[in-house]
Amino acid sequence: MIHVFSRHLVSIPMLSLALAPALLSCSGSLPDYDATGTFEATEVLVSAEAQGRLMAFDVEEGDSLRAGQEVGVVDTVQLHLQKLQLEASMKSVERQRPDILKQVAATKEQISQAERERNRLASLLKLGAANQKDLDDAESLLRTLRSQLDAQNSSLQNNDQSLSWQSSSVAVQVAQVDDRLDKCHVRSPLTGTVLAKYAEAGELVSTGMPLFKVADMEQVYLRAYVTSEQLSRLHTGQRLTVYADYGKDIRYEYPGLITWISETAEFTPKTILTNDERASQVYAIKILVRNDGRLKLGMYGGICLDEEE
Repeated sequence: MIHVFSRHLVSIPMLSLALAPALLSCSGSLPDYDATGTFEATEVLVSAEAQGRLMAFDVEEGDSLRAGQEVGVVDTVQLHLQKLQLEASMKSVERQRPDILKQVAATKEQISQAERERNRLASLLKLGAANQKDLDDAESLLRTLRSQLDAQNSSLQNNDQSLSWQSSSVAVQVAQVDDRLDKCHVRSPLTGTVLAKYAEAGELVSTGMPLFKVADMEQVYLRAYVTSEQLSRLHTGQRLTVYADYGKDIRYEYPGLITWISETAEFTPKTILTNDERASQVYAIKILVRNDGRLKLGMYGGICLDEEE
């Protein structure tokens, strides 16, 4: 019987090496697990976020990917053209923005002249060289020019504000196109291994169409099932030994860490064996294991509760 103790677990505290020779089986020389289950991993199905021809798709089953690594791109020509059109519209809007100071400069000059004329007539009136009507006319002209200046400022500011809103609207459309362009790039959402590939370069894809499946194979979980009696001896954060069973008395053992215990009972899955075959309801637990490359998804594994730490 081959018996190997994995030394590759780095994120989980290692179990004492002095215990390894004793961990041959739960009882006797053959495996007699208290609970068994299958190994699983965090899987993510990556789907297309854009519609069009898949121009490039450099991914194969078994490839190791980094989080954020780009593996493909959907045709972006039409979106680039749309962005250029929007940017041209934005420049056109900016050119229409009025120069308020220049456009009211003439009216301000008229007001200055009217104020000088009013002041001159006021001085002449005191000397008796002008009449009251001339002064009243000058005052009226000054009020009219000031009203015109206020109307000009209001109109120009409203026009400028309207153009600002129009420019902001175009800027939002540009941002939307940028977001759609970014979604044309297919990236891996996590660091892991490609489990399946569902498309090829050159195919037409639609939004939501599955492209590939990736899973974190460095850290896998053994989902096992225990009875309520066994549950009393387990708790999250507990370390214990996990056995990967390859059949024909070949098995490897790994340090494991209980990360989750179900809050509700469920009926015993048909493929799962418990120490008490009469148990009709069990609780699922997940045990985190650092994968050294041997563990595969769906592989059977077991635990022995009389040797947990």
